[in-house]
Amino acid sequence: MSDKDISDAIIAEIASGVSALDAAQWDALNVLGNPFVNHAFLAALEESGSVGQGTGWSPAPIALRGEDGALAAALPAYLKSHSQGEYVFDHHWADAYERAGGRYYPKLQIAAPFSPVPGPRLLLRDEGKGPALLAAAEAVVRQNGLSSAHATFVEQGQLDLFRKAGWLIRQGTQFHWTNAGYGAFDDFMATLASRKRRAIRKERAAAQSAVDIEILRGADIRPEHWDAFWIFYQDTGARKWGRPYLTRAFFDLVADSMADRLVLFLASIDGRPVAGALNILGPDCLYGRYWGCTQDIPYLHFELCYYQAIDFAIAHGLARVEAGAQGEHKLARGYLPVPTWSAHYIADPGFRAAIADFLARETRAVEREQEFLGELGPFRRG
Repeated sequence: MSDKDISDAIIAEIASGVSALDAAQWDALNVLGNPFVNHAFLAALEESGSVGQGTGWSPAPIALRGEDGALAAALPAYLKSHSQGEYVFDHHWADAYERAGGRYYPKLQIAAPFSPVPGPRLLLRDEGKGPALLAAAEAVVRQNGLSSAHATFVEQGQLDLFRKAGWLIRQGTQFHWTNAGYGAFDDFMATLASRKRRAIRKERAAAQSAVDIEILRGADIRPEHWDAFWIFYQDTGARKWGRPYLTRAFFDLVADSMADRLVLFLASIDGRPVAGALNILGPDCLYGRYWGCTQDIPYLHFELCYYQAIDFAIAHGLARVEAGAQGEHKLARGYLPVPTWSAHYIADPGFRAAIADFLARETRAVEREQEFLGELGPFRRG
């Protein structure tokens, strides 16, 4: 893939990985401080072998430089040979295109790998460079005979940039908890219907009576904790995906480079760790990311992944908790449906028209479902 002149003042390049780009310049473009597109997180994925050779995720970040030679805009991008680890499902698109004689893979994926977390996908000094960055991504698709480019979990504030460029917009659903200025967990509980309060108290009491729970942050997460958590994570990865997406080295690398962003809820019995939930801390949000256990304990998943996260968010004045992809079971625990967004550039005009028609129908169904689910929330009426 060759560099392409976007304008007299801006040059687009495809780097061999985020690791090859200047960390300070990259992070200066991540103005909201989203931890999943910061240099340390993406570089750890590359350096640990979680993405790269043999994974189906080939790093191909696209960067624009200004006249001073510094990064003016960038996006995390990957050449994908499959659709795993994305959480926005396009397998049926791939099947349809290949049945019609096309070649869907490789495709260009603009994402934080394995992280269904809304955030910026266009990292910009200023919004005016957005069209040039998207034009560069489209040029990569055309010049290399790719079928498409997909930006997943795009923050809502960037959608207009994709729309104006003609990308198709797809809507999905997640369940997030929002902090309404609660002073304590009981203040949150007071907003719930009495039946929901009783159920949560029962779940918390059962889980907490079975285990001891520690909240570990940064350097307090020692090697033995990481060893235990790796066992938990492998168990979950094997059951969900057949094999874990992340390597053991990834956790060591983020422990070194992102220690201040890590929060581990660890459950033990007689000093022996039996379950853990690893969270990543953003400027105003706690992101629940990885969970696992070696012993099935009733309600412990809810306690570590949802209730402890709410406790932590309230104690630290965070605006919300995002607990990952899907999961209607989160609804009864105070996590309400919110829309998520992805954007899609389809090179073939006929295929694009078919996808556009599908998305129009799918969006109506998703919006109806979100409205229905919102009415089932656990909060008191009136």
